[in-house]
Amino acid sequence: MQKIRQFFINLRSSLWFVPGLMIIGSIALAFALIEVDGRIKREWLIAYPRVFGLGADGSRGMLTAIAGSMLTVAALTFAMTLSSISQASAQYSPRVLLNYMRDRINQFILGYFVSVFAYCLIILLTIRGADEIKFVPSLGVIVALVLAIGGIIVLIYFIHHIASSLQVTNIVEGIETETSEVIKNIFPEQMGEAADEAEKERAKDVEEKVHWYRVDSLLSGYIQYVDTDGLLEFACENDLYLRMEHGIGQFVAEDTTLISSSKSIDEDTISTINGFYNIYRYRTIEQDVGYGIRQIVDVAMKALSPGINDTTTAIICIDYLAIIVGKIADRKLPTTTRMKNGEIRVFVKSPSFKEYVETAFDQIRINGKANLAIFTRLLKALSIVAERTTSDERKNIIKEQIALTKEFANETLQTEYERKQLNELVSKELTKIKFERV
Repeated sequence: MQKIRQFFINLRSSLWFVPGLMIIGSIALAFALIEVDGRIKREWLIAYPRVFGLGADGSRGMLTAIAGSMLTVAALTFAMTLSSISQASAQYSPRVLLNYMRDRINQFILGYFVSVFAYCLIILLTIRGADEIKFVPSLGVIVALVLAIGGIIVLIYFIHHIASSLQVTNIVEGIETETSEVIKNIFPEQMGEAADEAEKERAKDVEEKVHWYRVDSLLSGYIQYVDTDGLLEFACENDLYLRMEHGIGQFVAEDTTLISSSKSIDEDTISTINGFYNIYRYRTIEQDVGYGIRQIVDVAMKALSPGINDTTTAIICIDYLAIIVGKIADRKLPTTTRMKNGEIRVFVKSPSFKEYVETAFDQIRINGKANLAIFTRLLKALSIVAERTTSDERKNIIKEQIALTKEFANETLQTEYERKQLNELVSKELTKIKFERV
């Protein structure tokens, strides 16, 4: 199952799959229209000579011109796509490269031009002149003309799309939208059966009493997906306790501990447990909210580097990070234990709300040294996150971040005027954070 999941993840991020399907579709369309042309009566075609009166030589010439131009434009679009990928990778972050490859619009446009080329070749193959059994697939030729005109529109839209996709706001918004969708899927308002707060002490006792045996990873790479439901069922069926040693998005090396088991297990069982994990050479967003945050943080870090020093881009990143962390703030995060029939069986390694907040804001705060605009926007972002939660524990985490920002800013800001502005803003934002109970 995990191999199938990995296969579809790779297909989604490939530049060849959608164009390949479109080429197959265009070939099927060409054969279908050729068959229709061979079966319909010719009277209605003769009735419109200006539209369908193109002879064999004229049809060949037009199709050859369309095929040649489509192949040229296809090469141009590939070159522009690779150029934009290279530019985005160098200017913003290498992590955004995969987003360009996964872009369905890019994949469709690349597929459109190569599929029209393939379509024209098939139609050309069937044209017969006067010295042969004369056959000109008039419908197929007209459709080729329509597709060629459509190619002009597609090319214009492609240029617009490439120009838009290189704007940092669109890049960051795209990452935020995708990450927010993942948050909605993996952090639903109502969680499944999981150990609640009252079970924490019992879980701690169980974990301390069990003698753990290591279960090694069979692969090296990043953990993209874990089937926790499958692990829970496996643990119950085999009367095991299982403890995850690495969470989603973390790197694991081959022949190092992937998970711990309450019993010593054989190689077949080790292979079965590894089968609940999807491990590959890069991180993906499908189950990894932290990777979405990491991409935006990387863009902000690049913007704050001395060679670029683009404060505005970093501020845009902070604004969208506030949206993502704010959505996490009002969701019930999964607990670190899973149970079935009242018995804890699996100890899950998953990020806490504090870890998400630290991932989003710590490095930006440190790299925003002596930049009042960055500190100011961080405080406003933290205030937005605080508004989204009713949890006193999470509000205390936000207050801690505000205190850290104030302390670091007062150490690095150069003038008393800047420090005064920041301290006034800190006092203002702290008064907005109201607790549900004392």
